[in-house]
Amino acid sequence: MSTHVIEGALAPRPFVKRGGLIVAAVFVVLAVAALAGARYGLMLAVGLGFGLALEGLRFGFAGPWRAMILRRDPSGLWAQLLAIAIVTVFALPLIASHGGELNGAQAPIGFAMVAGAFVFGVAMQVVLGCGSGTLVNAGSGNPVSLVALPFFAIGSFAGAYHLFWWTGLGALPIMNFEGWSGVFITVGLLFSVAMVAWKFATPQTRVLPRRLVIAAVVIAGLALANLLISGQPWGVVYGLGLWVAKGAVAAGVDLSGSAFWSAPATAERVTSSVLTDYTSLTDIGIIFGAFFVASWRVGGLSAKLPSLPARAWVGTIVAGFLLGYSSRLAFGCNVGAFFSGISTGSLHGWVWFAAAFVGSIYGIKLRPILGLEARS
Repeated sequence: MSTHVIEGALAPRPFVKRGGLIVAAVFVVLAVAALAGARYGLMLAVGLGFGLALEGLRFGFAGPWRAMILRRDPSGLWAQLLAIAIVTVFALPLIASHGGELNGAQAPIGFAMVAGAFVFGVAMQVVLGCGSGTLVNAGSGNPVSLVALPFFAIGSFAGAYHLFWWTGLGALPIMNFEGWSGVFITVGLLFSVAMVAWKFATPQTRVLPRRLVIAAVVIAGLALANLLISGQPWGVVYGLGLWVAKGAVAAGVDLSGSAFWSAPATAERVTSSVLTDYTSLTDIGIIFGAFFVASWRVGGLSAKLPSLPARAWVGTIVAGFLLGYSSRLAFGCNVGAFFSGISTGSLHGWVWFAAAFVGSIYGIKLRPILGLEARS
């Protein structure tokens, strides 16, 4: 028997490996449903769906913004706006008719919020990942995101710890677009942004690929499922900070000095099972959904360590921390503030978008200085 035949016989068959992944995913969802309740199992399934769609259909936030800024390619940004518009059409009427059961991503506009969004925009371009993007990239084995993610979580915890001090610097009252009037205003604004992007786009990029249309519809459907199952919009950052808070309490750290972490509702979540926190479940699902897709592919995980200078790794660590810290001050990342804020009518989502987009311009310029990419 030839060596080639022996190796072929001993090599694992792709369909066996993929079948095992499917069985494992179903088992974990059912296990969470059995341990914590059906609703929490469903939330984990939604998180897995997000991970599968974000990685499998290559739907993101940081990358499309970079493409718009550098190459004047609006396709990824248009997909984001389309997904937000779809959610808006359903979410605002649902929230209006089910007050108390369904809640929007509402937040005030203030100095710390605007500055936080700007810093987040810078940092997310440094690591090429927003909140969901960092989770997806870490799940698929990207070394830079694997380094950034724990510091993102630490930053989220620290930002929440100091949040009320920052908001005390001054903020406007919460302002929202509500009901069907809010739908028309929000969709109109989204269309206007899309048209501005069209104006600045190069002629050859003025097309929305079918893949991104499908991705936008899928992401919108999952976001609506998130809202209906949990009663709250899709978010990312809170869950990461919560994990660190749980670790801190387990290590004997007293969090009573933080108005945020000592608040009764938050303190209860810190001591409760992670399986009963909706944001944590979707975060975990995103990581494993991305891992599922990366493992399914022929090439597997992207685990090769890139050859980067020391300043690049230091920059990754600092940017990771700033991603978490700034997103708490800004009341969310591209998901919690931009996507969910706008789609559930909060005016702060629009201000966040503007500040973070400007920050992204500077973050793109910072990458080659840090040695994360070749200078042009």
